[in-house]
Amino acid sequence: MTETFKIGKIDIGQGAPFFLIAGPCVIEDEALTLDVAAALKEISGRLAIPIIFKTSYDKANRTSISSYRGPGIDKGLGIISRVKETTGLPVLSDVHSVTDIPEAARILDVIQIPAFLCRQTDLIRAAAATGLPVNIKKGQFLSPWEIGRVAEKAASEGNRKLILTERGFSFGYNNLVVDMRAISVMRQLGYPVVFDATHSVQLPGGNGSCSGGQREYVEVLARAAVAAGADGVFLEVHPDPDRALCDGPNSIPLRELEDLVAVMQRINKALRP
Repeated sequence: MTETFKIGKIDIGQGAPFFLIAGPCVIEDEALTLDVAAALKEISGRLAIPIIFKTSYDKANRTSISSYRGPGIDKGLGIISRVKETTGLPVLSDVHSVTDIPEAARILDVIQIPAFLCRQTDLIRAAAATGLPVNIKKGQFLSPWEIGRVAEKAASEGNRKLILTERGFSFGYNNLVVDMRAISVMRQLGYPVVFDATHSVQLPGGNGSCSGGQREYVEVLARAAVAAGADGVFLEVHPDPDRALCDGPNSIPLRELEDLVAVMQRINKALRP
């Protein structure tokens, strides 16, 4: 049995519908962000799939000092708030410091702990202490069973509204590998498990001054993760990934999302009693 709770109007956990976390990696500008959110809202309605909109106001873990990070917390949260107001979709963003959390918690429906920071006890506890659902991304340096210790840190604040997200494991230099057994292992911890299909095809630092990626494998891994029992899938989408300011090589084109979601829904339906 997994924990059950709501994110906005979306039921998460045991017996709840398959769901999607999707959006652009980072806020590039307000117009693009709102356009993507509106498209996701339409897909949600057409396919009857719950969608949580995700983006980042600040990407503090970029490869290079010259990499684009986003508009910052004040402008960025303002844009995310407008997404929430105009679409009604629940919204998620990542936090990189404890000092960001009070302001972020006023807007966000889900606080995300980045994979690189999943061992940061103060950050995890502060996020959980808000009482909001927390999406903890498993670091690519952790085995699936080790994420249980991370979840214990969040639960120590009395918050069990947790999602655990698998995003691959470091495999040599500039590469990741996905072990689908991780989905089963992590679900046994008692929390809903999401598979991050786009970051799992990332090649960290693979392009020298930035990360590369192999988006051609996103659909393969997403289908496999749903078949392995993932409660939801995380996908970064962009209208033109080759021109995206962050994580373009592992993002999928927005126009391809609906077909992929339909495939995942059919797989999920086939597994349900």
